[in-house]
Amino acid sequence: MGRMVASASAGQTRQSAVEVTMTSFAQRCGIHTPEREAAVQRVLRLIEASSVEMVRFSWCDQHGMLRGKTLVASAVEQALRGGVGMVGTLLLKDTSDRTAFPVFEPAAMAELPGFAGASNLMLMADPASYRPLPWASKTGWLQCQSWFQDASPVLLDTRRVLQAALSKLAQVGFGMVCGLEVELHIYKLRQGDGVGVGAVQLDPAQASWPGPPPEVDLIHPGFNLLSEAWADRADEPLRILQHTAQALGLPLTSLEIELGPSQVEAVFAATDALTAADNMVLFRSAAKQALLRAGYHATFMCRPPFEQIMSSGWHLHQSLVQLNSGANAFLRDIPAPGTTERDALHTLSATGEHYLAGLLAHAQGSCVFAAPSINAYARFRPKAMAPQAVLWGKDNRGAMLRVVGHAGDSATRIENRIGEPMANPYLYIASQIHAGLDGIQRELKAPIATDSPYGSDAPLLPTSLQEALDALRDDAVLTDAFGSGFVNYLCGIKQAEIDRHVQAEDSMEWQRREYFARF
Repeated sequence: MGRMVASASAGQTRQSAVEVTMTSFAQRCGIHTPEREAAVQRVLRLIEASSVEMVRFSWCDQHGMLRGKTLVASAVEQALRGGVGMVGTLLLKDTSDRTAFPVFEPAAMAELPGFAGASNLMLMADPASYRPLPWASKTGWLQCQSWFQDASPVLLDTRRVLQAALSKLAQVGFGMVCGLEVELHIYKLRQGDGVGVGAVQLDPAQASWPGPPPEVDLIHPGFNLLSEAWADRADEPLRILQHTAQALGLPLTSLEIELGPSQVEAVFAATDALTAADNMVLFRSAAKQALLRAGYHATFMCRPPFEQIMSSGWHLHQSLVQLNSGANAFLRDIPAPGTTERDALHTLSATGEHYLAGLLAHAQGSCVFAAPSINAYARFRPKAMAPQAVLWGKDNRGAMLRVVGHAGDSATRIENRIGEPMANPYLYIASQIHAGLDGIQRELKAPIATDSPYGSDAPLLPTSLQEALDALRDDAVLTDAFGSGFVNYLCGIKQAEIDRHVQAEDSMEWQRREYFARF
């Protein structure tokens, strides 16, 4: 499928791609349009003009990590029309890369049609996503989504999960805007025999599954929030983050020193929700690769495996926009009569209040999407500027939901603080849409804002990933919105992760290998 017909004669000038292509896989998928063809031609011209030698066809897996294949430049044109084969078990793996479902038992795979036997899927690239990689010489990059070989979309693909949620949101007249505040830890690698890689990870005698974590040193001592001196001390890795993000066209606005040792934060300007999720996936992958080449280890693990650390969060700023006007649907012109700042309608529109109430109603069920690792739940502790209970506050960083802005402020928004930086952004954002939409459709009312986020009798957030899975299974609205098939699939993958952790002799060593070494 999608193969090019050979030229009738060696001297014949190459005809246009449209004339010489049989029915391509892109056509069978229904994505071949004149606009896409024009984008394909632009990519091919860019590759030739910049002497690109290899192009990475990258796809985001269920854990929010990029996978894919690297093609030589001469194979790119065919791949853009015919796709790139990929083993389907990549969608079935837990965080250790172990396949969580018995793919060679047909009866057991009945609920996952198309995946039995470790069959192939196809990756189809979006030519509009093409960009050169600033850290890899003569290398380009394309974003892909997965399809079955019969040209039907793989609905378990998490990017499609978000697209479906956005489509549901659009049906009631709204789009979504998201801004990202992402905390991470950057460490200096202790040099081994390899350039920029700790010797322990490259020692064949220590190879295991998952492998050992790297040996590292701090880039700053921590416990000096927003310290200019620590920023100067960490200037080299911060410059790498800056140059990498900007070269990729990501809307980076600031890089900041966080409280914990070796902890930093990257802040990105608001974009539409799908672009924000795409940016998050690319930023994490790019940060790790570019920093590794310079001798650093970046980790988006919530709580790195050291005694004196501070947890990393991913604070998701969100608002809805009216599709017919582009106006902020959370904006209130003036406070509602008779309200105080502790009333949602003092700051938010009625739509904003309903959305806020929906996020609260489904906070426990949505935790597995926002905080998908075993490691993340130790972050939900008192007085740590991390949430512990299901409540909201007006500009209160101890609350789960922080309402930011004021009447008349076009930047009025809701910040959800439960996320960890390891979260798959497509699932995290989709969970917000489904929860908020339920609040809008049922016209839920928000409670009074908290002024004591750690002294409240509000329901607590889950204290473990197992509790979060149970809460999701018990949330009929979220299960229906995501689809019971998808929820069962995701819970199966996360349960495999939990079961392996329960069996581990050393919980911290397990987390070092499972999360710190790879995420």
